[in-house]
Amino acid sequence: MTNPLFSSARTDATLPEMNPAPAVSRAADTVADPASPLSPAATPLETLIATVARLRAPGGCPWDADQTHASLVRHLVEETHELIEAIEDGSRDDLLEELGDVLYQVLFHADLAAHTPEEDFDIQDVAARLTEKMVGRHPHVFGDVTLETAEEVSAAWDGFKAEEKPGRTSVLDGIPAGMPALALADKVLGRAEKIGLLEADAGFPLPIESEADLGPLLLAIVASARSQGLDAERALRGAVRDLQAEIRGAEIPAAPNDDAFDAGIIAFPS
Repeated sequence: MTNPLFSSARTDATLPEMNPAPAVSRAADTVADPASPLSPAATPLETLIATVARLRAPGGCPWDADQTHASLVRHLVEETHELIEAIEDGSRDDLLEELGDVLYQVLFHADLAAHTPEEDFDIQDVAARLTEKMVGRHPHVFGDVTLETAEEVSAAWDGFKAEEKPGRTSVLDGIPAGMPALALADKVLGRAEKIGLLEADAGFPLPIESEADLGPLLLAIVASARSQGLDAERALRGAVRDLQAEIRGAEIPAAPNDDAFDAGIIAFPS
């Protein structure tokens, strides 16, 4: 039976209720005999799920059977960068192929989990969790909250996430530390704006009006650093760590008569 979460024909049906999802069969149970063909009515996605299961099953591909979540990380990183390249400078076919490669990584990890007793979840569970999260983060679509513009949604987004993850105590929580330094800097600066540590429209006196202006300037900075034996990535990551410390300091309520916390990060070097 076609799972409605994955049916390409499901275009006008209502989304699942946000009550606990009914039990669904594990991918490993759905394809009890990996060598058996799926029903002719199977969707391409169901066929792909079965293909992953077949490759990892006894008698399948030895390489696939040997992989772990950790061993696949470098492949996920590579496939993600290839997808970004396809989005930025590729054709329709490039995008189609690279989306498939990233999807394959997701299905592979889910199949691994389905056969790991202490994990014990599959792609259906991944989909159910994601659906629950997306519905919960969009009460303006699935609930009675009214948000008319993208700006209103952005302003309310942190509140939606805070309700979902009440254990977070800092605006920096949830930012992956392993992000590339430039992307990390952009993310952390955005959080500094959210707590008023940095004005959103505080521009520095640089001749930047477009990404066409910005790219060569960034490249020149990296070239200058390289010529002097400096590591631009490491230098920026260090500055971001200092900014993160400033943000965490600003989040601590100041005692009376205390000087304002200021690490001097959001400024040009003197």
